[in-house]
Amino acid sequence: MVVDRYLEVADAFQSDVENLEAEVFSPDRPVDAARIYQLKRELLEFRRAVAPLSGPLQRLASGTVADIPAKVTAYLRDVSDHHQRAAETINGFDELVTGMLNASIAQLSVQQNFDMRRISAMAALIAVPTMIAGVYGMNFDHMPELTWRYGYPAVLTVIVIVIVCTVIYRALRRNTWL
Repeated sequence: MVVDRYLEVADAFQSDVENLEAEVFSPDRPVDAARIYQLKRELLEFRRAVAPLSGPLQRLASGTVADIPAKVTAYLRDVSDHHQRAAETINGFDELVTGMLNASIAQLSVQQNFDMRRISAMAALIAVPTMIAGVYGMNFDHMPELTWRYGYPAVLTVIVIVIVCTVIYRALRRNTWL
């Protein structure tokens, strides 16, 4: 009866693992790593409950223990097989949950890379106006474009630079950097 309950618990774990797997690979919402660790912890506790029965069940099922009838030995072999199936299921779930944890971490890393691209793109957009503002923010006694014949074309050049920034922005946006 105890071993059959192990199989029921393993089936319950299966639904938890499937739900968590669907969440990990869902594009809608990120999965909290704490949930994955919690399931992994529960699997570890379950494994600690199941594993100690392995040795005694194998000894009883092998027929090496005296005074056990052949019918009971055959029954114990069946119980041992069920126990082994439960233990293998636990191991499989543990590997699957470890894979989900790795996938979750990889997804987080990809998201961080995406965020860094956006930050870098914003820095690229701010660099050109910052350079222009840096020049105009200096306190010169003689600014050539104020009395300079080509002051107006210089201002137009600045406007073109703004247009270039706009083009850069759109290009970065189109390439999903922003």
